[in-house]
Amino acid sequence: MTALKLTTPLRMTRTIGLCFLVALMEGLDLQATGIAAQGMAAAFELDKLHMSWVFSAGIFGLLPGAFVGGWLSDRIGRKRVLMASVALFGVFSLVTAQAWDFNSLLIARCLTGVGLGAALPNLIALTSEVAGPRLRGSAVSLMYCGVPLGAALAATMGIAGSSGDWQTVFYVGGLVPLLIVPLLGLYLPESLQFRSHNVAPIGVVRGLFREGAALPTALIWVSYFFTLMVVYILINWLPSLLIGQGFSGHQASSVMLALQIGAAVGTLMLGWVMDRLPAWALSALIYVGILASLTVLGMASQLESMLLAGFVAGFFATGGQCVLYALAPHFYRPSVRATGVGSAVAIGRLGAMSGPLVAGKMLALGTGTAGVMLASAPGIVIAAVAMFYLSVRRNGAQPD
Repeated sequence: MTALKLTTPLRMTRTIGLCFLVALMEGLDLQATGIAAQGMAAAFELDKLHMSWVFSAGIFGLLPGAFVGGWLSDRIGRKRVLMASVALFGVFSLVTAQAWDFNSLLIARCLTGVGLGAALPNLIALTSEVAGPRLRGSAVSLMYCGVPLGAALAATMGIAGSSGDWQTVFYVGGLVPLLIVPLLGLYLPESLQFRSHNVAPIGVVRGLFREGAALPTALIWVSYFFTLMVVYILINWLPSLLIGQGFSGHQASSVMLALQIGAAVGTLMLGWVMDRLPAWALSALIYVGILASLTVLGMASQLESMLLAGFVAGFFATGGQCVLYALAPHFYRPSVRATGVGSAVAIGRLGAMSGPLVAGKMLALGTGTAGVMLASAPGIVIAAVAMFYLSVRRNGAQPD
């Protein structure tokens, strides 16, 4: 009787709703540094190269956070690790607002990233497992649309002028997660699939390369790496790139808002389509859309064109990222699922970390916005090929 109660639609609604709240705050924090960049650079007298290290410090923390968070999740449970992760990124977002020099800023952003990275594989595992294979794409997309909506909230704060007081967005990104933690403890149900399987052994990582999982694991890593590289170039550098092209700070924040609105719409629509459209068509649609939007972002000079290109870039880049998040759990057994997703997210963070650094170096060499955007094209083509093959393999993935 208890098991029946735990599998009701109420359980799924509660899980997706609470995970959505965490994703909302994750999105706000991920966008916060880009929105606060101008004020932060002025406060600490940082040039573009130093700011690229600030961007990458947070992303660097995401890498070990994602892997360790996924591994621990398969050992001690999704719920416990998620609560600890949310508390961690909440605390260090507050520390970011109180940073006193460049080094303390880097440390605070790195530890914030550890918490953010550890949260994501647990959000994906909880929502994908509560929904089951048939509704997995829709469920993960509903949860993950909180990320672009949170980023849109940060962009709205920038439009409203709070980027002048750059600490404000980090206070919001710290206090609200700490208020969410008790809600998770009281109302978030643990994954039934985690409870029904034995605790994963210490050698769980080997499960990512056995029983036909090796090739999907490698292709998932490639797709995550190059897709997240582009997403994080957009998140971190696009506001500064637009201002460098002559747009005002208000206009740059408007483009970022358009990008995040497009991301939210794309996350929902592509997640819904994932359960209905042929895999090859979805892969082609996503990556052609990314390439087209990057081209326009690199060449457009009018605000209207930039707003449209920002919307399309968010729709396909972040929406495509969500499809990857929904696709990965299909290839792993429940006992190693969070580890598999976490390792993929960690590899993706290598791309996310390298993206802002490469963009900063290219800008220092004088390539301009067009050079940064067009240089991303080869990686997107590689990610497209890998995702296409993964999508074809989806029907042959291991059962839940």
